[in-house]
Amino acid sequence: MFLMASQYPVALLVGAVVFLLYTITSLQRKYHQYRIARANHCQPVRFQVSKDPFLGLDSIRDNIDCAKKHILLERSLSRFRQYGNTFRTRRLRTPIIVTREPQNIKTILSLRFKDYGLGNRIHAFGPLLGHGIFTSDGEHWAHSRAMIRPNFVKDQVAHLDIFEDLMGDLLALIPTDGTTVDMQELFFSYTIDSATEFLFGHSVQSLKKRLSGVETDENDFASAFNYAQDAIATSTRLGPLRHLFRDRKAAQCNRVCHELVEQFVEKALQYRANYQEEAAVDDEKKPRYLFLQGLAQQTGDRTRIRDELMNVLLAGRDTTASLLSNMFFMLAKHPRVWQKLREEVASLQGRAPTYAQLRNLTYLKYCMNESLRVHPVVPSNARFAVTDTVLPVGGGLDGNAPVFVPKGSIVAYNVYSMHRREDFYGSDAGEYRPERWADLRPGWEYLPFNGGPRICVGQQYALTEAGYVTVRLVQQFSVLESRDPGPWEENLTLTLCSRNGTKVSFQSS
Repeated sequence: MFLMASQYPVALLVGAVVFLLYTITSLQRKYHQYRIARANHCQPVRFQVSKDPFLGLDSIRDNIDCAKKHILLERSLSRFRQYGNTFRTRRLRTPIIVTREPQNIKTILSLRFKDYGLGNRIHAFGPLLGHGIFTSDGEHWAHSRAMIRPNFVKDQVAHLDIFEDLMGDLLALIPTDGTTVDMQELFFSYTIDSATEFLFGHSVQSLKKRLSGVETDENDFASAFNYAQDAIATSTRLGPLRHLFRDRKAAQCNRVCHELVEQFVEKALQYRANYQEEAAVDDEKKPRYLFLQGLAQQTGDRTRIRDELMNVLLAGRDTTASLLSNMFFMLAKHPRVWQKLREEVASLQGRAPTYAQLRNLTYLKYCMNESLRVHPVVPSNARFAVTDTVLPVGGGLDGNAPVFVPKGSIVAYNVYSMHRREDFYGSDAGEYRPERWADLRPGWEYLPFNGGPRICVGQQYALTEAGYVTVRLVQQFSVLESRDPGPWEENLTLTLCSRNGTKVSFQSS
């Protein structure tokens, strides 16, 4: 008893000391933050009205509900109209600043790039993508980017034979008698075939499987990949609450995706075992760079190879397919635009375009730019502040004062809403009108492929592929009609495409 009694005051004293140190540290940090905010003339940011201002649970629930109803992007747009171009909210104990200001986005992605990181993105993305270019910071990210960059140099992107070789299979799957076809499904098959051929040197031939009548089921890669991405998006919205929900289907879908990539992991390891001999033999031929082979030369770690392959496969498949799907949905709704595009493409006299000719088709470029503006493939994103920092605008009553960003905060930026700002794009900013690009010379207010050091390394590949496929379809068909009576609706996972697909009909020239 005496021993216990004598220990009790000691424990109390230790607890008091710990509490005192914590309090002093907290006050020092608050004072440090106050000095930064004062030195930069920062002003408070308008707070999103919430029934739960302490944890923001109602906002989390609202985001989940809006995502299920496929209105999350429109809900975000309405919040900006209500609270201004920059406002703050919170998710549990984490403060969040939400912005659609080009100056702020430029600061986050470029000017103060080192002040921000991906934070705990790996927790939501990791089960599918592991550690790769989309989930890593620092040296790991720089190394991943350095390996993939050679695959996207001009000489490789300008090699259009890969795209043309797949056109026969794509065209064979499109009815020419006016029967309805969902082009979104075909575009996703086309782009995974082209991406695996371009990056890995071997196509998965999903178009040919469709032609041969292979039945798809829940173990089909496309279905599994789509569901796995949807699960990532939901996990991201839940934040730490994700641990309370277990999605067994997502785990199964992740396994299906990993199994497809394993075949390429094996090829990488085989190449690694033999690449010195093959390099000596092929030295005079100077074969094109393949990301798969470059990766194999860098590492023999199976998990690292699989993760890197999953990351680039996501980009190679989804970016272009989403662009094509969204654009053809709108082209079918706007016959005048389709006809004007046909008039421009007629200058090629039915021949497949060269890379130079493709880049000179101005109206085609306008159509793609407008699709990426109205339906950006990655419509929202976020960064975590790794240090106390400042945004240039968003504070004060007029929203023009600087904003203090404490370490540990999330800064979310919404490209979809920024692309609909009428002060940048006019009173018809919500409409699809390619002609507006004749006079537009946007800066950071147009951000279809991100910006700064993490700008999409494959953007020219995506635009080239989308442009090439569009030209070849325009040459093949004179009439494009929409078979979807309703407006475009969002299907938002990691990328953005049409909820109802791209249901259209074609008639041959």
